[in-house]
Amino acid sequence: MSRALIAGSSDLDDLTPRQIVAELDKHVIGQDDAKRAVAIALRNRWRRRQLDPEMAEEVMPKNILMIGPTGVGKTEIARRLAKLARAPFSKVEASKFTEVGYVGRDVESMIRDLVEISVGMVRQERRQAVRDVAERQAESRLLDLLLPPPAPSTSAADGATTVPDLAATRENFRQKLASGDLDEREVEIEVQESGFPGFQMFTPQGVEEIGINLKDMLPGMFSKRQLQKMTVTDAREILLEQESDKLIDEQKLAREARRRVEQEGIIFLDEIDKVAGRESGHGPDVSREGVQRDLLPIVEGCTVATKYGPVKTDHILFLAAGAFHVSKPSDLIPELQGRFPIRVELSALTEADLVRILTEPDNALTRQYEALLGAEGMHVSFTTDAVAEIARLAVEVNSHSENIGARRLATMLEKLLEEVSFEAPDMKGVRVKIDREYVQRVLSDIVENRDLSRYVL
Repeated sequence: MSRALIAGSSDLDDLTPRQIVAELDKHVIGQDDAKRAVAIALRNRWRRRQLDPEMAEEVMPKNILMIGPTGVGKTEIARRLAKLARAPFSKVEASKFTEVGYVGRDVESMIRDLVEISVGMVRQERRQAVRDVAERQAESRLLDLLLPPPAPSTSAADGATTVPDLAATRENFRQKLASGDLDEREVEIEVQESGFPGFQMFTPQGVEEIGINLKDMLPGMFSKRQLQKMTVTDAREILLEQESDKLIDEQKLAREARRRVEQEGIIFLDEIDKVAGRESGHGPDVSREGVQRDLLPIVEGCTVATKYGPVKTDHILFLAAGAFHVSKPSDLIPELQGRFPIRVELSALTEADLVRILTEPDNALTRQYEALLGAEGMHVSFTTDAVAEIARLAVEVNSHSENIGARRLATMLEKLLEEVSFEAPDMKGVRVKIDREYVQRVLSDIVENRDLSRYVL
């Protein structure tokens, strides 16, 4: 079995489940059971590639159902896992789909979206691989625009004197181009403008496929090339992209993209609880069970037609998630329940968890705000007791209003720093220390007024 790791990436195949969990710990606080489950699922892909092709074909992914309230890390775990694995990843909401026969998105569109993401990933790799050659070709095109070649000479003697002069001038321009002296010079290049007709057609294959087919049949109707004036800096990027695409074999790119989706693809199916439950026979949710029936063959394994060719979904890893406040996992149709054999429950975040979320990750909210206000020349810092007070107030608000987990921290910090953020352009060089007293002065009254906190926090 061939490997689907990006060239030049670290030895991701050597990561053990323990190491995968350690990587996830850098970004997601708590939820050890969920991390262990996804780590095993990722490691099982490596194990499957070590098997004989006949046995590997029979080993199906063990899809995971994550159950927990909003804001506890379900999406973040899936997103970080896909980033760690360098795998095609797509997040979709089950509530956006409708069953076949209803106006809306069909479930097969998530596979087409995943293929598009995979094509983008592979194209980026291919462009990087041919970058050196493409840069030279883009530079030659820029030189042609800056110094157009002369008209054919009518005299051999004229040609003998013109060619050396032209070569010297071209080399002089090449050096200026490399040094950046010509970056602000304007040139006129041909770019492709894409457009779409003002009508839609609905078929069982979905709106996306119709657009694609029409685009292939009537290319002039959907795209046209126009001359545009721009600086050398902007033109260089566009020409580099154009020259890179000329060096890429589109058929090989499509085959590799399909293979990665089939062998490495991950789909995060959020809000699965919104389509759980039995039919009431009327109302806006009449197609919920129909969506489950349409999801079933995708998750079980089928072939979906895409513009890049047929894609098998047998070995795509599906991570489903839902709060299940109203419904419960057993409300899903039995066949779909069976396709998510691993279930993990994510617990609500405690005050200690929120303190860790505010301080431990590299992208912690406190660090983000320190960096943002630092761009204005301010120096903002949070004391330990201030972080503890923010976490305490967040838990209090979550307890007497809707529990939105760690997302409550973003609303509270934004309100806490609202005045500082507004006045920041006039406070260059000022040092602001956020301590417990500051937090209480700004937030305590709002938190205690429950009617107000429902609207503000």
